[in-house]
Amino acid sequence: MSRLELYSPEGLRVDGRRWNELRRFECRINTHPNAADGSSYVQQGNSKVLCLVKGPMEHGANLAAGTKLDPNGPVLSLNINYPPFASNERKKRPKNDRRLQEISIILKRCFMKTIVLKNYSRTAIDINLTVLAMDGGLLACFCNAITLALIDAGISLYDYVSAVSVGLYDQTPLLDMNALEENDLSFITIGVVGDSDKINLTLCEDKLPLDKLERLISLGIEGCHRLKELMDLQVRVAGGQLQERQ
Repeated sequence: MSRLELYSPEGLRVDGRRWNELRRFECRINTHPNAADGSSYVQQGNSKVLCLVKGPMEHGANLAAGTKLDPNGPVLSLNINYPPFASNERKKRPKNDRRLQEISIILKRCFMKTIVLKNYSRTAIDINLTVLAMDGGLLACFCNAITLALIDAGISLYDYVSAVSVGLYDQTPLLDMNALEENDLSFITIGVVGDSDKINLTLCEDKLPLDKLERLISLGIEGCHRLKELMDLQVRVAGGQLQERQ
């Protein structure tokens, strides 16, 4: 697909959105109550991710072999399962896939700043991510799914971390990129803490003009705030349903 088709002269993107519009966002928590302490499902456009959280597990629990507990906070382990059917490439990704390893490290660093560490000394928290379908925004989907699953597990966080990708088409910023846009345009993924402007996660794998970066980040923060509102609404709905059952 040519770059011209990605953004029409009428201001419409390939999926019909305007430059500052998010994709359809759907999320649920407590999707697998019998399989994990916390679970979530996130769908951004055609991208679908499932997250299961086990923990916090103390000494003597079913910890992974070789796990050394930290007296200053939890040991965070993160596993990403990306099956071949989840993307158009249809290729099997090895466990030591370099890109997935980099994403795993970025997410660990992000949530080690977000979890209230002093509450979970000498414990372990296992996070398992499964990609059901991927159409762009991989890191952002992971971040949003982990946030919701940790909340469902009852793990103390300083605030939500919501994430979104922002790209650049010539002089126009595009919010919440899909796969077609990501393949052809430069973009940055950012994660924001709550309703603040504090950025807790950043990943830029392409070259972007420095004079356009501030505008991209500003649009990304605005998009993250909108996603945080949708995530918070779902958490409150799930909490209300739980109270009714009790």
